Order: sequence, then C-alpha cells, then structure tokens
Amino acid sequence: MAESKQWQEAKGPLSLSLAITALVWLLLFAVVLVDPAGHHSGSRLQHQQDQPLDSATQTVTEPFPGAMINDSWGYKPERPRTVPFDFSYAKGSDDLPMDRPPLAKTASEVEPEQIHIALAGEGAMFISWATGNASVMEGLPTIVSRPTLASVVMYGNESGWYDKVASGEATAYVQTYPDFSYISGTFHHVRLSGLLASTTYHFKCGDPRRAMSRELRFTTPQPRGPAAFPQRIGVIADLGQTYNSSATLDHLIQSDPPVVILVGDLTYADNYFTNGTLRPPGMLPKAYQETYQPRWDAWGRFVEPLASQVPMMVVEGNHEIETDAAGKSFQAYQARFKVPHEQSNSASPLYYSFDLAGSHILMLGAYADWREGSEQYRWLEADLAAFNRSQTPWLIATFHAPWYNTYIAHYKELECMRLALEPLLYQYGVDIIFAGHVHAYERCNRVYNYTVDPCGPVHVTIGDGGNIEKLYTDWVDRPPSNCPDPVTSPCPTLQAGSFCPAQQPAWSAYREPSFGYGVLELVSAVEATWTWHKNQDSVAVASDTVTVRRNLQCPNQGSK
Repeated sequence: MAESKQWQEAKGPLSLSLAITALVWLLLFAVVLVDPAGHHSGSRLQHQQDQPLDSATQTVTEPFPGAMINDSWGYKPERPRTVPFDFSYAKGSDDLPMDRPPLAKTASEVEPEQIHIALAGEGAMFISWATGNASVMEGLPTIVSRPTLASVVMYGNESGWYDKVASGEATAYVQTYPDFSYISGTFHHVRLSGLLASTTYHFKCGDPRRAMSRELRFTTPQPRGPAAFPQRIGVIADLGQTYNSSATLDHLIQSDPPVVILVGDLTYADNYFTNGTLRPPGMLPKAYQETYQPRWDAWGRFVEPLASQVPMMVVEGNHEIETDAAGKSFQAYQARFKVPHEQSNSASPLYYSFDLAGSHILMLGAYADWREGSEQYRWLEADLAAFNRSQTPWLIATFHAPWYNTYIAHYKELECMRLALEPLLYQYGVDIIFAGHVHAYERCNRVYNYTVDPCGPVHVTIGDGGNIEKLYTDWVDRPPSNCPDPVTSPCPTLQAGSFCPAQQPAWSAYREPSFGYGVLELVSAVEATWTWHKNQDSVAVASDTVTVRRNLQCPNQGSK
C-alpha cells in the first residue's frame, strides 16, 4: 500500500482576529448536514467543531506549480493548458419557460410522467415516476385529496409482451415556508430484480386500472469479467433547465451512453422565490431556503427523454439542500430519486456505491458528514475494504464540489473534506474523480496533496451542464492577483507559503470555460478514454481527449 504523505502544521497559530473572522464566515456560509432521513442536524461550523482553525492550517512542502514524484515510473503529465473564454459567446441563458414543452405538464392527474430509471444493485433497476397535481398554497399545508394509484411496472424481453409484473412504493412531501407551502404530487418507485446482464427490457409503468405509460425500454449493463469492456459512461453536472442545458442534454442523448452520472445540482429550483420569481444574484439567503418546487416537476419532464431509458445515477449538490421552515432538508431530492444506498450498505441516500461492469463507483455526499469517524467515513472505509480489483478493475469516485480547482469561484471550498478523505481514497488507488459545482471545465494530471503523482487520481471538474448561474471564466492565478483571502476558507492550506498559485499549477492539465458534457469509455481493465465535448454553436465539439492508464506499478493498484 502506498505510504500517505504527511501534513506539516504551519509554524505559528493564526492570529485571534483571523480566527474570529473565519468563525464569522463559517456562521454566514453554514452548510447543512443531514441525517439519513434528511432532517437538519448541524452546520459547517458544527461540522468543524473538533478541528480548530489554527490547527487546521496546513503547509504542503511542494512548491507551486508542483513537482512530480516517482517519475522513474514513466508517467508523463501534460503541460498545463488554458483556453480562455470566447466573449463572442454568451456566458449563459435563461431557464426554459414552464408553460411550453418540454417543461409544461401534459399528463392527466393519473397518468405517469417524469419517468426515470436508475441502477438498483446487481441484476436490478429502479423505475420511478410521478402522478397527481402538485400545488402551491398560502399559509400552512392542508390535506390534499388525490386518487389512490398503484405503483406497478409490467415488463418483458419483447415489445408489447410483458410477462413480468413488479409493484413498489409511493411517497410525497410538503415543503413549508412562513407564508407558502408546496404539496408535491405522488412519486412512485418500483425495483425490478432478477434481470439478466446485457439484455433489453420493454416496460410500462403506472396503475393498470387507471393509466399506464407508453412503452419504454432499457438495456442492462454488461456483467463483470471478460465481457465487462468496453463500457461507456456519460458524465454531467450542474445541469439546470436553460436553453444551454437543453443543448447539453440533446448532445448527450446523441452520444447514446448506456449509463449517465449526474454529479449534483440538478434543477436550481432554489434560485427562485417560492412564488416563482427569480432571486436576484448575490442575494443573501434567509434562515430557510426559498425555492420554487414546481421547477423540480418541470426538470423531471425536461430530462425524461434521456432518463426514462438510460439509468441516471445522481448524487446531491448544494442546490439540493433546500432547508425549509421546518428544518427539513433534501426533501425533493430524496422523494423523487431512488438510489442503491441500501444495496451498498449505506444508511443514507446521500452517499452510496454501485458496480457497473468493470468499475466500482463511489457516490460520496459532500453535504453529509464526512469527518473521520462519521457514519459516511466508516461506510466508505468498509466499502473500500470490500473493493476487489479482480472483479472491478476501475475505482471511480464522484462528489459535488471539487478538491482541485483553479477557478476563483469555490476555490478550496471543500478543503476540509479533502483533508479528511483524500488519504483514504489515495490508499485504495482511486483512478478517476468527477466533480461539478464550478461552472466550467477543468481536468487535472494525476495528483495527490497538490503534487503531480503517478499513483494519484485524475480529477475532472465538469460543472458546465448549462445552468442559469452561467459560466465561471476567471482563475485565481490571473495577475495581478485574483487570489481569495485565506480567511474565507474554513480549512486554509498553504503550498510553499501561498494560498494560491502564481500560475496555472502543474497538476492542472486543461481548463476551459464552456458548457458541455463528457464521456468516459473504459476500454479495458487498464485503459480508459475520457472525452469532453463542449457546446459550440449548438454543435457538440470534442475539445479535450485523454487516455487514462492504470499504473500497475503503484502499490495502491493491488489486486485487492
């Protein structure tokens, strides 16, 4: 096993004024932590209470832009490259109107809509959909009468012939505010099990007595073993529901990936007031999060052409928190989506894992407690201990906010999480890490602890799905200085005495502000191809392609 590099504490504590200022920042920008049921259980301040700011300040000995270690192993990192934003293009677009397709509701109260599917463990698939009419009302919520509908999926291997039937569960939620309440429709979830690998199934969902959906179909992934490759995975994040989002979605559908991973920030419903008006940029949030929940329903219709026939695996982002006046968080996210957390022994749907042919994929919760000793940390330790490269050679991780990022926005925002989890992921040899949050694209050379490392993972930030908050176009290293004040970071770290690099660091291989999506193709047990396609004039352009090879000389690439 590769030996973890040791952190050296900075010489001398932070001043009292710095600590007080940092504490104020933490109170202003608290991040919600939740229990498995999604109820409020703390803030980022509580999250860091056992890690004082002075002891959290670290110094990494490697200088910017970063030195490569173990170069005798033949790893050749790319020379850093930057493609600046072309200001002849707009930085973003508005959300699509809700009263016109594809966002408008066309289904009756009993007809299934917002249909989407997800992998549900080996040989299993979740089929999910919505029925009923959601409503927004003034004052406290009241009981809303709805038809009682069954949750049924009829399916089989031939079109029009459904020789199997499965039933499931239904749920709903109420999002409360001081003046308004949103009462959701009904969300149905059915788990199909005993499915054969590499097999196409045709299905309808709904209530056979009232209304069933049109026929849809999905194809199950390849089995583990020699037939596991090649495997293609579409990757997006921060999608939203704008005109740019529509271009991203169309291009992703055209690329025909068998599975899609969405790394958080789905709908951006929390960019709206509860009455549906857009919240001005930069407006400080209230103690509760004002959101416009009908945007969730619109987004479900928006992604249905893809998500109803291609498994879409999601993990939460900050825009899914949506703490309401009753202190409940992640209600819309957890009611609408089923993920295989129980099948991967996780106590919370905010983090889980799954096998996909020749890969084991970790979906980590950036907004659930990840401290050492936390429930998520213990689960991750157990999950990694059970990971077997002879069965799934590739180990991939995702979480919403990136650890390695040279854009000004969200710079070192989750440094505390990196300090807690990076040594563990490095120990087990994670190959690739996907993140979003930063509304732009950046790919890293293999990196660990801010040093180019042939045994470290390739980090990819792909928060460029097209959302309403528009692109981020500037970097911390642009002269004279775009570097944020270290006091704005809850766990400030220094590299060679600096909080920010003076130039694009060696670990940053390629960065470009543009909307788009990516496709990871696992070619074999040791080789993969990553391609990033940017949206340019409504055309998907392959702008960044790299071959990723597992370095079998690394001690953390062992057979178990």
